[in-house]
Amino acid sequence: MGSAEEDVLPQDVGTTPTSARRIIAIANQKGGVGKTTTAINLGTALAAAGKTVLLVDLDPQGNATTGLGTDRRRRIISTYNVLVEGTSVQEATHDTGIPNLSLVPSSRDLSGADLELIDLTSREYRLRRALRSETLPHQFILIDCPPALGLLTVNALAAADAVLVPLQCEFYALEGLSLLLHAIERIKRSFNSRLEIQGLVLTMFDKRNNLCDMVAVDVRQHFGDKVYQTVIPRNVRVSEAPSHGKPVLLYDFACAGSQAYVHLAREMLCREVGVIHDA
Repeated sequence: MGSAEEDVLPQDVGTTPTSARRIIAIANQKGGVGKTTTAINLGTALAAAGKTVLLVDLDPQGNATTGLGTDRRRRIISTYNVLVEGTSVQEATHDTGIPNLSLVPSSRDLSGADLELIDLTSREYRLRRALRSETLPHQFILIDCPPALGLLTVNALAAADAVLVPLQCEFYALEGLSLLLHAIERIKRSFNSRLEIQGLVLTMFDKRNNLCDMVAVDVRQHFGDKVYQTVIPRNVRVSEAPSHGKPVLLYDFACAGSQAYVHLAREMLCREVGVIHDA
């Protein structure tokens, strides 16, 4: 990555030893909220800050995979092989061409994994065992979850240390969020007692729309410091980047969307080391 990224995200912010890696699931059962876009671009921004990042694409749609330039129609070792066949994470890890950022891609086979997992032993812990049975050289593992609360998402939340929730600034945002938080609590009680909410990120924010401001105020009143100060704006360059197989940070680093993800990564690193971030 270029020097501009390094200037904005100094590498001494939030140094995390490899042995203390963090597994963060990026989840929301509602589709179209910027979840995959956040996974790709937050991962890229963390990598630009000198952090080693593994992005695990657990969504059968495979948008994170294609958004990083990998053709999921090819016969590749994927998250399906890890979950269903017990393939090692290292064997399924692919190079993205972006320094410090690796990918465990999705594949077409993953679309049937929910059904196949039903008959497997420890079906809720398949990803957790895979990630924790190996010494992986990554400081951050980001899991892009599907827009549903099936076994794939349960596997992600059972494996994760924390959940990052992208939240679109729209009328039904709080209603959908309450359902997700209820599901997270159930998974915490049943499968993963250490699971926590890492934060909520407001996405697709349009400052010209009064409704966006109203939703943002409501979310901050309900969840306080759990809501990131950084807001991801609605930005055409962010929408264009996946069609070029690139994160927006590589497609157009100067655009408002790229800069928002850079600031989000910085704020996350500050949170991760317990530093109070002054936005």
